[in-house]
Amino acid sequence: MPERYYGTGRRKNAIAKVWLLSPGQGRITINRKPMHDYVGRETLEMLVREPLELTDTVGRFDVRADATGGGVSGQAGAVRHGIARALTTYDENLRPALRRSGMLTRDSRIKERKKYGRKRARRGHQWTKR
Repeated sequence: MPERYYGTGRRKNAIAKVWLLSPGQGRITINRKPMHDYVGRETLEMLVREPLELTDTVGRFDVRADATGGGVSGQAGAVRHGIARALTTYDENLRPALRRSGMLTRDSRIKERKKYGRKRARRGHQWTKR
């Protein structure tokens, strides 16, 4: 029976539940689609693969992720965060390397809310002198 390691990742408004399946060929699926079909951009694919490449565990696991909320970019960041957390449950000795590269830190930057009396969060109405 395959071993499973779980990690929850968050980025912007996206949440990803990530499972690493131990004897694997390196397949990454997000929402039951191959990563290439779901993400669609090479830069986001590199972002998702980054924790696996950093810890030299690229072909060792199959990654299964369920991502909800936000957009594709936020979901890719959430999957990356979830993979990094799941790798620490697999092997605690990987934590310092992942911590040093900032993959275990939750990126707390989210969209600022729109305020009343303004067009957007900070943009006010255009002022006319005459």
